[in-house]
Amino acid sequence: MPIRPVPLALLAAVGLAGTTVLLTLPRGEAASAAALPPPPAEVVRPAGQQTAVLAGGCFWGMEGVFEHVRGVVSVTSGYAGGTRGSANYGSVSSETTGHAEAVRIVYDPAKVSYGQLLQIFFAAAHDPTQVDGQYPDRGPSYRSAIFPQNDAQRQLAAAYIAQLGKAHAFPKPIATKIETGTFFPAEAYHQDFMRRNPNNGYIQRWDKPRLARFKAAFPQLYVG
Repeated sequence: MPIRPVPLALLAAVGLAGTTVLLTLPRGEAASAAALPPPPAEVVRPAGQQTAVLAGGCFWGMEGVFEHVRGVVSVTSGYAGGTRGSANYGSVSSETTGHAEAVRIVYDPAKVSYGQLLQIFFAAAHDPTQVDGQYPDRGPSYRSAIFPQNDAQRQLAAAYIAQLGKAHAFPKPIATKIETGTFFPAEAYHQDFMRRNPNNGYIQRWDKPRLARFKAAFPQLYVG
């Protein structure tokens, strides 16, 4: 994964259930302080373990954030948006497969809601205003996307994106797309990469700040 300098940005206030904290957002040269509203309430919270699939740049950092969320059972790095035959790192890196690097999150909805996962996704796990890339990584495989696993998730994701846009929560338009596609796990060496390689240069520069933003913004949802 290439490393290029990306300007760091200012501060944004992120709210959860009435709580506001400050965190550093990457990029956004003209960023202004804005409160990120919580998502719409789920009409019916499902019972039993559920699955969410989200794409927000390098899956190392996305996995590293969501595995620290209270109520998350497991996080798997992988690919979504293309075919099974092209779901491998070499092919996806060619930017010709339609895949995005993504994570599959298995969670307990009694402890964390899908809406809360989306709020973490937009507020701390990545920059949803970057188009076809994330931080130093450029190309559609690093795009911001949500892959709903059912109609309820799709409706909630669409409503939240519209809500954030109407509230002008970000200084630039939200680039996140709602897509369809099967999730395919990535190679074994990508799994738990951040936990197994805490001193890796890429992890130190780009992914640990994601985790720090999440911990600062959502202390009630963070688990060590």
